[in-house]
Amino acid sequence: MTEKLYLKDSYLKETYAKIINKDGSEITVDIDIFYPEGGGQPADSGKVLYKEEEYSVKDIKKDGKDIVLVLDREIAANEADEIKEILDWEKRYAHMKLHTAIHIIDGVLERDYNSSLITGNQIYDDRARIDISMDGLTKELASEIIEKANTIISEGHEVNVKFLTKEEAANKNLVRTQPGRELMNTLDIVRVIEISGLDEQMDGGTHVKNTNEVGHITLERFENKGKQNKRLYLKLN
Repeated sequence: MTEKLYLKDSYLKETYAKIINKDGSEITVDIDIFYPEGGGQPADSGKVLYKEEEYSVKDIKKDGKDIVLVLDREIAANEADEIKEILDWEKRYAHMKLHTAIHIIDGVLERDYNSSLITGNQIYDDRARIDISMDGLTKELASEIIEKANTIISEGHEVNVKFLTKEEAANKNLVRTQPGRELMNTLDIVRVIEISGLDEQMDGGTHVKNTNEVGHITLERFENKGKQNKRLYLKLN
């Protein structure tokens, strides 16, 4: 099983790991800092060093409880050899800020509108999209929600990673969709992202340590996707 360091510390930029399996340009590692795609967050990128050679990480895949790095070419290494993983930090940090921004908006919806209404999201390198199911949501109301989120950002709330047992998690409102509840029931340990004073959610992605790192959320575009469904495109500056 790969030890997934990104689950405990999103700020790790490099680490040493050993190859536990090799299949052409794909290597399975015992330790990993690269985040695989999931939950609307894209996979990381970066590079692997072996001796004097440098290999680009083109993709990161899950294989059961293991992480497989897809390199740009076959690596001149064998199983049990040590490599160095180096993260594309600029890309990761952009994803972290956008992911936390979405959680802040979700927390505002839960706090002020009595329900979490985000039905989908997608993070890109320079922006994010969220889908909200909310009767009567207009561009003006969406802008109001974003400004409330920006207030949370400016207040500097701590963002903490916690690990709870299934029993501890069952007594908290950590998931707001049926698929999320079904997933939580299969886990022995539940990873939780807590925005102090605002929100707690089960989550497997990467986040900043304080809301003031996010910057300022701007509503770039508002789209009507139906009577209740609206799509918001966000940027940070």
